[in-house]
Amino acid sequence: MWDVARVAGVSQATVSLVLNGAGTPRVSAATQQRVREAVRELGYRTNATAKALRERVAELIGFIGDEVASAPFAGEMVEGAQERAWQDGQLMVVVNTNGRAEIESSAVEQMLSHQVRRFVYASMYNRPVTIPEGLRGYEVVIINAIDPSGSTWSVSPDEATGGREATEHLLAAGHRRIGMIDIETLESGLPAAVGRYQGYVEAIEAVGLRVDPSQVRFGGGGPEHGYIHALSLLDGPEPPTAIFCANDRTAWGAYQALQERGLRIPDDISIAGFDNQETLAPWLRPALTTMNLPFREMGWAAADLLLTGGARNGGSTMMRLHCDLVSRDSVAPPRGGA
Repeated sequence: MWDVARVAGVSQATVSLVLNGAGTPRVSAATQQRVREAVRELGYRTNATAKALRERVAELIGFIGDEVASAPFAGEMVEGAQERAWQDGQLMVVVNTNGRAEIESSAVEQMLSHQVRRFVYASMYNRPVTIPEGLRGYEVVIINAIDPSGSTWSVSPDEATGGREATEHLLAAGHRRIGMIDIETLESGLPAAVGRYQGYVEAIEAVGLRVDPSQVRFGGGGPEHGYIHALSLLDGPEPPTAIFCANDRTAWGAYQALQERGLRIPDDISIAGFDNQETLAPWLRPALTTMNLPFREMGWAAADLLLTGGARNGGSTMMRLHCDLVSRDSVAPPRGGA
């Protein structure tokens, strides 16, 4: 910085004001220009490490996820958080733990040793989580998960509203016998399973119908469960005219079951999914109508809470983001009308 001051013919204090964005209006435009030209000529860069040591906070956000490298949606969460961080000139350090506690603990210690004080703690599916002990006392936002203790900010999908709107879409097409294949039991407490089922029930009851337990199945979220449970629904005394599958992989399995029975989608039966998995939903034939999980938006919102100071709120705070309907070709009115 002294070298820059010498070349620009100003004081070191003036250089500091300009480089820290505090020069206007205290430093004339011409002087600021001379300082910036000297910076370019000398190839000067701020010593971020020294600044972090002095201020005890690095211009970094730590992003810790359990399956960042392998989950199909992880990249969108990372991109959303990184996009918001970059608006404030912040970099992001990303660590994939593979769900291993020893890697997670080591990552936390390494980041703290580099003066990282703001953290995004991400789960690759919506579930209750507890932040690592080493992060307590720092600014943390959980994304795509919830903190059962209510002591940490969380940003997650609005599962219940998404389930309701998926079912409402089938109702609006004229269906009244709508089956559901969930991705877990309600006893599991999994937010996606409980919330999406809750939305399904709300939509059915809102039009004056009652949920028929014989039209509901609880699977494990894989295509094999969609296949088995779709066949079970078809073999029931009153097969549904539409099925709401609580994720796209379940819907994929249901497609295979219907094809095996010689039934056409959506002519004979309509299917709606949940997740909008880009490597699957648009490529099924017909393309799957589904609910889009707001992964990019969750990442952006988490970083925004950290950078605007919202995450410093110590109260129980939960942010729920809307899941948009992605209408494709797998839903049509029931054969013969409602």
